[in-house]
Amino acid sequence: MKKYLTGRFSYRTDIGKVRLSNEDQAIALTNAAGHVLLVVCDGMGGQNKGDLASSLAINTIVNAFKNTKYFFQNIIARMWVSSVIKEANKCIYEQAQANEIYKGMGTTVTMVLLINGTAILGHVGDSRCYILKNHHDLVQVSEDQTYVGYLLRTGQITPEEALTHPKRHVLMNALGVYPSASYQIKSFPYANETILICSDGLVNNVPLTDVSSILRGKDTIEQKVNELIAISNANGGTDNVAVVLWEAQT
Repeated sequence: MKKYLTGRFSYRTDIGKVRLSNEDQAIALTNAAGHVLLVVCDGMGGQNKGDLASSLAINTIVNAFKNTKYFFQNIIARMWVSSVIKEANKCIYEQAQANEIYKGMGTTVTMVLLINGTAILGHVGDSRCYILKNHHDLVQVSEDQTYVGYLLRTGQITPEEALTHPKRHVLMNALGVYPSASYQIKSFPYANETILICSDGLVNNVPLTDVSSILRGKDTIEQKVNELIAISNANGGTDNVAVVLWEAQT
């Protein structure tokens, strides 16, 4: 955990109880200007593929952030988020085309850039970003780019049906699979709320009521991250888990 004038963050990944390798990546960092970047990537494509894809994505994004000293305007920051997603997509796709064993690899990416009272979300896939509104309501701000997510948004199934749908894990979009990237990007006012970014390994094993309760608790930020992962593993640990948690100082 690192602490800055504006807040504190903690992040961690875990292999879980079933998978043979960990394809999840997570990081949080800040720059000298006080801008904050939170990122989760969940690789796909099997052992020695998904882990490479997620590593390429997160390294591309982090290196670009470290080489950018200041975002003078929110619109510039939004353009930066778009550009690094495109660059990460290009990097993964080119690696996959150059080496037969990496063909088909890809990754989710969910990232938030905090700047000047604004949160900028960049998102591909089914990892998730949540905001704890009014220190109470856990609100998902990312959009699941899955087959079930599509059925839910178009009113073909109910939220209850989505929880147990047999195709709920089928991705409709991932970074690095195609030559060009398709992604969600949006900006919204940020008023010192707690932000959680996680891979689907967490939400598939931990009820959102439990997640919300932990985030609203009095434990340290590291304890909250560790508790979320511990509960995921206690409930089966069916997938890798990545968690990034940010708490602003008020």
